[in-house]
Amino acid sequence: MEFRVLGPVEAEADGEQIALDGAKQRTVLAVLLLERDSVVSDQRISELVWGHKTPATLNAQIYTYVSRLRKTLGPGVRIVRRSPGYLLQIGGSGFDLADFTELATRGAVELAADRHEAAAKLLRGALTCWRGPALANVTEHLASAEAPRLEEARIAALEQLFEAETAVGRHWLILPELVRQVDRHPLRERLRAQLMTALYRCERQAEALAVYDEGRRVLAAELGIDPGPLLRGVHRAILTSDPRLGNRGSSLAAG
Repeated sequence: MEFRVLGPVEAEADGEQIALDGAKQRTVLAVLLLERDSVVSDQRISELVWGHKTPATLNAQIYTYVSRLRKTLGPGVRIVRRSPGYLLQIGGSGFDLADFTELATRGAVELAADRHEAAAKLLRGALTCWRGPALANVTEHLASAEAPRLEEARIAALEQLFEAETAVGRHWLILPELVRQVDRHPLRERLRAQLMTALYRCERQAEALAVYDEGRRVLAAELGIDPGPLLRGVHRAILTSDPRLGNRGSSLAAG
C-alpha cells in the first residue's frame, strides 16, 4: 500500500489507485496520515472537515467515514478507535511525506558536513516525492491548516539543494529553477541571494545586482524593511569581487 499527501491525497495498492469517495473522506484519511500512530480527536477531525460549522451528528459521520476507509483500505491498514478519537497504523505501507522527511533530513546533515554531492543526491530524491501542491484535493479547512507548513519544508529543502549544487559548481544547471522560485517567492532572501550568486558565477554580474535592487524594492514595498545581512553580504561580495563568491565548495548564500 502507498499513501500520498504531497500533491492530491491518494492511496494505491498493487499499482492500482484506490477510489476515495469525496473531499471529506480524503480529508479524514489525510488527517490520520499526518498524525499517524497518534490519536486524533473527533473534535480535531471535525474542525478540519467542517470548520466551525460542525454538524450535530459529527461523531456518527466521522464513524461512517472511518468505516468506509477501513473497508476500502483493507486489513493491511488499521484505524483504531481510541477515545477521544482515532489512530491510524499503516504498518509497512509507503508514505510520501515520511520518505520526503527522511531524505530531506539526511540531506541537511550531509550539507552541514560539507558533503555536497551526497547532500544534492538526497535532496533531489526528497523533492521527487512531490507531485504538486500538498493536500490538493481535501477540504479548505485542512489545506489552510497544514499545507503551509508542508510547503515551507519543500522550499527549505529546495534552498538546501541549490546550496549543494552551487557548492559543486552546478550553478548553471539550477539557474532557470532559481529564477522561477524567486519569481514565486520574492520575499525569501536566501533564494534571492542564491540567484545572485549563480548569476555572478555565470559572469552576469549586472543581472545579479539588478536582482538585489529588485529585492530591496519588494521588501520595502511589502514589508517596509531593508534587505537582511545575508542579502547585503552577497551584494557587497559581488561589488568587491570577493573570491569566496566564485569558489567551489563555498557559498555566502548558505543562510
